[in-house]
Amino acid sequence: MNVELPFAPVDTIIRRNAGDLRVSADASKELATRIQEHGSELAIDAAEHATEDGRKTLMAEDFGVEQVVDKDDLELPVAPVDRIARLEIDDRYRVSMDARIALADILEDYADNVAEAAAILARHADRRTITDDDIETYFSLFE
Repeated sequence: MNVELPFAPVDTIIRRNAGDLRVSADASKELATRIQEHGSELAIDAAEHATEDGRKTLMAEDFGVEQVVDKDDLELPVAPVDRIARLEIDDRYRVSMDARIALADILEDYADNVAEAAAILARHADRRTITDDDIETYFSLFE
């Protein structure tokens, strides 16, 4: 699978949860891949909601978001999130700007939760670096 999301913003999200821990490049890559998978799944569900409402445009409310944040407050860039949203849905759907921002916000919260748990796992293993194993362990434990 080709990962649409750049690793740098994902690395930043992990680092803001890591405290004094280092972050491996593989951890950023693994989390970016997981974010992309989750975003695609959310977009499929949102497309189903839009279809039920007789629309071809995904809106923020299709992602369960009522209040859309300012995109400048997000670490994840909106353009790659838009590409993630379109990976698994039919080309007949459009994704509104508010829906892109809402999805980016949801995915950033998701990434923060995973990164926080990965930092706890690394500390528990008495390591100074968050690795892809910590990300994978989180998912094996909690999903």
